[in-house]
Amino acid sequence: QLQLVESGGGLVQPGGSLRLSCVASEYTFANYAVAWFRQAPGKEREAVACFGSWRGDTYYADAVKGRFTIFRVNAERKSDLQMNSLKPEDTAVYYCALGGDRLGCGTERDYDYWGQGTQVTVSS
Repeated sequence: QLQLVESGGGLVQPGGSLRLSCVASEYTFANYAVAWFRQAPGKEREAVACFGSWRGDTYYADAVKGRFTIFRVNAERKSDLQMNSLKPEDTAVYYCALGGDRLGCGTERDYDYWGQGTQVTVSS
């Protein structure tokens, strides 16, 4: 069973930066699109960024466009999410997930494998 482990969350002041990492247990990671989702208290889980497998295309939610960047390194079975200019509304549990390629990031139902999540809190 493919497993994903996220790291890098924490407490940061508004305007600060964090870099999240997601490492997969198997090299089949390369065959999947990878996405980062987030879920704030009382809200639905939403996709913030994704990176396709065979086309290498990336997509971002409007709320994070220009501030977040998604990376993937298949040889390391890894995806990172660089988050800059963080805002209090970015506070959420962040998850990485793997699923099939598609146009855009889709919804959580489109993803088969999930990490345990890492908390990001943006507060002064």
